Amino acid sequence: MHPIKRIREEIRVIRERDPAIHSSMEVFLYASFRAMLHYRIAHRLYCSGHYFWARWLSQRAVRKTGIEIHPGAQIGNGFFIDHGSGVIIGETTIIGDNVTLYQGVTLGGTGKEHGKRHPTIGDNVMISAGAKVLGSFKIGSNSKIGAGSVVLEEVPPGSTVVGVPGRVVKRMGQSLPQEELDQVSLPDPVKEDIQNLQHANTELTNRLLSLEEELRELKKRSENK
Repeated sequence: MHPIKRIREEIRVIRERDPAIHSSMEVFLYASFRAMLHYRIAHRLYCSGHYFWARWLSQRAVRKTGIEIHPGAQIGNGFFIDHGSGVIIGETTIIGDNVTLYQGVTLGGTGKEHGKRHPTIGDNVMISAGAKVLGSFKIGSNSKIGAGSVVLEEVPPGSTVVGVPGRVVKRMGQSLPQEELDQVSLPDPVKEDIQNLQHANTELTNRLLSLEEELRELKKRSENK
């Protein structure tokens, strides 16, 4: 993509997904915008074998933006980092189209692998604040990762993950509209489990009371005979 078209695309994506933006000029002040401009140049240098200059440029972007994107990472179109301070994207990370990350997200490795050691993120994925995705596996397209989750294994397409370690709640694998890619429309499996236990406990208690009542009736009948 031509550099001017790339800049226009970055501006369009940020304006669409951040309601705090009131003009295109504001986009130039955003850390995520500057980080992505640095990344696109650094990535071209990296692919051309200029590893030192690619790393120099990426580290310069880290100091200015607080966002660390390794120049070797592969990032698709429509990528957006909202309030990106503390975001880390590893060297062998592959990110699809229309992906949104929030502050404090880490796409890293476990420190044990060689070669491909960072995650692959499918299309239309949202990863909420503070989430950690660690390892060389895939997050399926149209998935949502809840805030603070730690994901250590593959996530099927169209899933929602919450918790530490991350637990998957499966959904229909269909494309999600951008308005659904928020950080609060997430299930709470722990709460659901507690509610199920409470419901089961209530049923058992009612059954026990019923049995006690039946036992009393039987005693009365036996005494009257």
